[in-house]
Amino acid sequence: MRKCHHADLSARYENPIEHTCDMEEGAVYISYNAEKPDGLCASAWLSLQPFVMALANGAENFYDGWMKNPKSAMVSCNDGFRPVSFLVEVEEVNGR
Repeated sequence: MRKCHHADLSARYENPIEHTCDMEEGAVYISYNAEKPDGLCASAWLSLQPFVMALANGAENFYDGWMKNPKSAMVSCNDGFRPVSFLVEVEEVNGR
């Protein structure tokens, strides 16, 4: 996971807020049965969930070869000022 902040957009359009994203860069979350992992931002989950669900059910090769690993996707949360990018990938368990 990687965080970004578009300070110029925040300065121009965003009302000042005290608490912003508190997700830690480099954190790893594991979804079991396509459920939201504990501690993952609910807003980020809204963006990730369709890809997690699809991958959990065997989907691969999104957008005709977009990712080097066909069982993965790079997805960002929906915060336009402070997007957080997540690598969503299948982790094989017991050969499945």
